[in-house]
Amino acid sequence: MELKLYDTLTREKRVFAPLDPARVRMYVCGPTVYDFAHIGNARPVIVFDVLFRLLRHLYPGERRVTYVRNITDVDDKINARAAERGVPIRELTEETYKNFKADVAALGCLPPTVEPRATEHIDEMKVLIEKLVAAKHAYVAEGHVLFDVPSMPDYGKLSSRPLDEMIAGARVDVAPYKRNPTDFVLWKPSKPGEPAWPSPCGITAPGRPGWHIECSAMAWKHLGETFDIHGGGIDLVFPHHENEIAQSRCAFDTGVMANYWMHNGFLQVEGEKMAKSAGNFVTISELLTTEKFGRRKWHGAVLRYAMLSTHYTQPIDWTVERLVWAHKQLSDFSKIAQKAETVDARDGHGATIDSRVISALCDDLNTPQMIVELNRQYLEANQSPVDQKRVSTFKSTLDFLGLSADELIPKVSESERNLIEVKIARRNAARRAKDFKESDRIRDELGAMGVVLRDSKDGTTWEMAR
Repeated sequence: MELKLYDTLTREKRVFAPLDPARVRMYVCGPTVYDFAHIGNARPVIVFDVLFRLLRHLYPGERRVTYVRNITDVDDKINARAAERGVPIRELTEETYKNFKADVAALGCLPPTVEPRATEHIDEMKVLIEKLVAAKHAYVAEGHVLFDVPSMPDYGKLSSRPLDEMIAGARVDVAPYKRNPTDFVLWKPSKPGEPAWPSPCGITAPGRPGWHIECSAMAWKHLGETFDIHGGGIDLVFPHHENEIAQSRCAFDTGVMANYWMHNGFLQVEGEKMAKSAGNFVTISELLTTEKFGRRKWHGAVLRYAMLSTHYTQPIDWTVERLVWAHKQLSDFSKIAQKAETVDARDGHGATIDSRVISALCDDLNTPQMIVELNRQYLEANQSPVDQKRVSTFKSTLDFLGLSADELIPKVSESERNLIEVKIARRNAARRAKDFKESDRIRDELGAMGVVLRDSKDGTTWEMAR
């Protein structure tokens, strides 16, 4: 099928065509590992995991799709948090990275092909910095190396920001050694106690990289000078992605860094901007393991499904109501999927995936339409007698999307099942004898056990309440 993606740079939805037909390459900005990831951080992880799965389906073959998601493990926030806790920086980043991996795995996300760390790519960063200085796109000043923004005539094209807005944004880092207000740091001196490496460009004092250069260096190392897709949250468009483009294009004298730029929209909680000061700040871990939000713990697949209910480019309101809806839908889906014969289809290879779902995703990851198609498929599969082909396709599609959630179905032991069946038989006998008082008593008894009965012309079925 033809894949179309919305490109932030050109502001249009374009047909996707990889630069190298033999290899699809995607880079997504990952976490800064200083604390637990919040639910807003989960949105790009989930969105680009779905795209990764779709690309592997459309371009099958061992290692044909390369997905790089970086780890920022050198940063001011990391330094501050480590000092606050009184722990070594490496200990903090290792612990936080471990927590992040556990959280995103619980959300049903596949590991990226490569997950590079910034601290393991310092040499590549210094090579890029020296190339930029040699090409007169950067300069050394007071132990810093800065990118000379006016040296790139079309700087700002991604965000379409006027110069005065960019200058205003740059004033958070006003410094007398800057030639221009918009110039940004590529390398800076390290303060006592901070991580430090030998500096590039003849600077004698040790230092550390600026934030933006790391992604240019890691993308270059693992994907090349130009690649297919660069993704992240919309908050990264300016200045981070704008500066990545400037660094990479000017270092390699190329017209593009990435052929498609994709950005997910903002997330708010119950109609308000998420903030610790507002008391509505919630982490992925809290949603999975505590009853902080909605007075219950939430399954990772429920969080994933709820996140996909809004198109990735649009803002999403994270509400308890949305999670309750997602829980009910996935519980219903799981009851049908468990009837399928065993199919190993975690990544969709070798399994039948519903073509209507693939078609929806090929339209710029239209996940609301994907959900419409999943519900259509559910109704088709939820028939008696069981159509194994439909049910197996439904299960394979859920597996492909990372939405399998058998744990949502309450478990019933064999002895409990036998007791329930006996009580239902007694109730049916009472109904046939028109002893409705006894029939109602048994229904109430079953209800107290968490059993939901459904009577139809074909008989009585039952399930455990969620």
